[in-house]
Amino acid sequence: MLSRLGALLQEAVGAGRRSHQLCTTCIRMGRPGESRKNSLTARMQNERQDENTPAKKTDIPWRLKQMLDILVYEEKQQAAAGEAGPCLEYLLQHKILETLCTLGKAEYPPGMRQQVFLFFSRILAQVQHPLLHYLNVHRPVQKLLQLGGTAAGSPTEKEEVHFTTILCTKIQQDPALLTYILEGKKVVGKKETSGHQDKSSSLEEPSSRVPKIDGESSEAQATGTHFPGGTEEPDNGLGENNLLASLIGLCKSKKSRVALKAQENLLLLVGVAPQAAATYLVQRSPLCSAMAEHLCQLYQAMPNFLDPADIATLEGISWRVPSAPSDEASFPGREALAAFLGWFDYCDHLIREAHEVVAGALARAVTEKLFVATLQPQLLHVAEQSILTSTALLTALLHQLCSPALLQEAVDFFVGSDRQPEAPEDSPHSLCSHLIGHCDHLSDEISIATLRLFEELLQKPNEQIVHTLLLRNLEGRTYVARGLPEPESYEDSLDLEEDPYFTDGFPNSGFQPTPRLPAPTPHLDGKTAVTEIVNSFLCLVPEEAKTSAFLEETGYDTYVHDAYGLFQECCSRVASWGWPLAPTPLDPHEPETPFFEGRFLQVLFNRMARILDQVIGDLMQRIQRVPQFSSKLLLVRKQLTGQVPGEQMDHQTLLQGVVVLEEFCKELAAIAFVKFPPNSPHLNLPPPPQRHV
Repeated sequence: MLSRLGALLQEAVGAGRRSHQLCTTCIRMGRPGESRKNSLTARMQNERQDENTPAKKTDIPWRLKQMLDILVYEEKQQAAAGEAGPCLEYLLQHKILETLCTLGKAEYPPGMRQQVFLFFSRILAQVQHPLLHYLNVHRPVQKLLQLGGTAAGSPTEKEEVHFTTILCTKIQQDPALLTYILEGKKVVGKKETSGHQDKSSSLEEPSSRVPKIDGESSEAQATGTHFPGGTEEPDNGLGENNLLASLIGLCKSKKSRVALKAQENLLLLVGVAPQAAATYLVQRSPLCSAMAEHLCQLYQAMPNFLDPADIATLEGISWRVPSAPSDEASFPGREALAAFLGWFDYCDHLIREAHEVVAGALARAVTEKLFVATLQPQLLHVAEQSILTSTALLTALLHQLCSPALLQEAVDFFVGSDRQPEAPEDSPHSLCSHLIGHCDHLSDEISIATLRLFEELLQKPNEQIVHTLLLRNLEGRTYVARGLPEPESYEDSLDLEEDPYFTDGFPNSGFQPTPRLPAPTPHLDGKTAVTEIVNSFLCLVPEEAKTSAFLEETGYDTYVHDAYGLFQECCSRVASWGWPLAPTPLDPHEPETPFFEGRFLQVLFNRMARILDQVIGDLMQRIQRVPQFSSKLLLVRKQLTGQVPGEQMDHQTLLQGVVVLEEFCKELAAIAFVKFPPNSPHLNLPPPPQRHV
C-alpha cells in the first residue's frame, strides 16, 4: 500500500511534467486484491502531454482521490484506534502535503490550486486521526490559507470556503487548536529545531509511531521546486492570522453563499475561542479593526443623502437573509444601504456570540470607528441633509442592536456616563445635549427624526439611558412641595368645566355635547384619584371636536389593552435594575431648591405645551369658520384610519391635528389608568376594537 501511495503521488504531481520527480519510488505493494499491473510504469503513458493542460482534464483528480482512499482504508483497518498507519507516516515523513501546496501556489498545472484545496478538505474531513497536530500538516495548511481570501472574486472561492469550513469544524471539536492555527508562525518557529519536532511542543505528534522529520531533508529540498518560467517558492516562513485573513476576505465575497458560509465560520471561531485565543484575537489579530473598517467603508459607499423614510423600510435587516430589491421598496442607494445594515447586524451578532474579551474589543472598535469618527461629525454638521441622514441611520442601527457589549458602548456614546443632576445654568457641549437640541429644531424633519432616535434609545433595556435622560433630576424629589400635605383628590383643583374653551356647544356645530367618559374605578390606595387623572387627559379636547363616539368607538379603553401590555413590558425590563418599590421619603430639613426637570424632559414638555397652543388655544374660534366642520372632521378621521380613500380638502391640516390630538389624549389616559394599581378591573375587559390612528 505504501508503494501505491508513492506511485499515486508521483502520478499526481508529475502528470504535467514527467521529468519532474518529487518522490522516491516506494515499496511495490498494492491494495489487497488489486492487480500488480496497476503499477507506476503501466500508468505512465502520457508523459508528453502539454504542460498547459488544466489539472481537472488530467488524471490528477482521480489519483488524488485514490491517495485519499488508501489513507481512509488504512485507518479503517487499524486495530489500535488513534495510531497512525504506515501510509499516513509516509505522507507526513515525505512532506506530501507541502509538495501539493507548492504546486497549488504555482498553479502547476493550471487549476492545480483548486484540486489542492479539494484534497486538503477531503483528507481533513475523512481521516479521523487528529492531523492538525502534526507539524507537516499544520504548516502546509497555514500556507494554503495564505493562497485564499486575498483577492476579491477568486476563482477558487467556493473551494476556499469549504476548506475553512472543515478547519473550523475541527477547531470546534478541539478549541485548543485555534491558538495553534492563529499563532502558526510563532509556534513553528519556536518548536522546530534542526529539522526535528520537539516532543514538548504544542504541535507534538500524538502518536509515537510517527517518525520524526529527517534532518537531512530540508524544506528547501522538499518544496523549493523549480517550475517553468523560473517560478520558485522561497522558504520565507509562515504568515500570521492566515485563517482570520482568509475568512474576513471571504466574508466580503460578492457571492452571497460564499460570504454567508464564511461569516458562519468566523462566528463559530469567536464563539469557541478559549481565553488564550480570545486574548490573541484582540491583541495581535486584525479581526476588530478589519470588521469595523469594512463597516465604515460600506457607510462611505452609500449616497450622501438618504430619505429617512427609505431608511426605515430596511430597519431590522438580517445578515443571514440578504434583502433582494423589489419594485415597491426600490430607491437610489438601496443596495448599498442594505449591505451596510447587513454588515452592522453581523458585527452585532458576532459581538453577542463572541468570548467576552473579543466582544468588548470589537464593540469598542465599532463605536470608535463608526459612531465617533464617522457618524458624530455628521450629527454635528450644520447641513440639514447630513443631520437627517445620519440621525435616521443611527435610529436604524439602534433598532437592530442586540448585543449587550455594543449596546453599552452605544449608550456611553449617546448619553455619556454622568449621573449627577443637571442644572439650568449648565452649558454642556456633549453630543447628548446637541441631540436634545435637535428635538426642537427649526426644521420639523430634523425634530421628528431626532425624536424617533430618542424613542428607539429609550426602548433599549439599559438603566443608564433612563437615568441619564429622565430620572437623575427626579431622584431628589424637588418636584414635590415640602411641608405641604399631598391632596387627597384633584376635584378641588381641576375646574375644567369653567374654561371658556370647554363650552356646552356652539351654534351650527352639528355636535351634541356628551358627558365625560367615566374612568373605571380601580381599588385606590387613598392617595391617587385615578379617575380625575384620566379625565384630565380626556377633557383636553372639547367634546364638540371629538369624533370617536360617532364611529361606534368607545373612549380611552380602545388603548387600555395596548397600554397594559406596554406597562407590563416596562415593568419586566426594569425588574433587574434594583429600583425601590416606594418613593424615597422627603427630608423636611433639606432646603428648598428650584426644580429643574432636565433638558430632555424640558424639551418634551415645551413641545407638548405648544400642541395646546397650536390646536386648543384657538380651536373653538377656528372651527366655527370651517364650513361643515363636523362632516369634514368625520371624513378626515375615516381617511386617517383607512376607511375611505384620502382626498385633499380645505383646512385639512387643522382637521387632522384635531383627530390626532384626540387619540393622543386617549392614549395618555389609558397609560395613566393601567398604572393604578396592578389589579385593576381592566384586566378582565373584553378585547377592544381595532386600534385607530
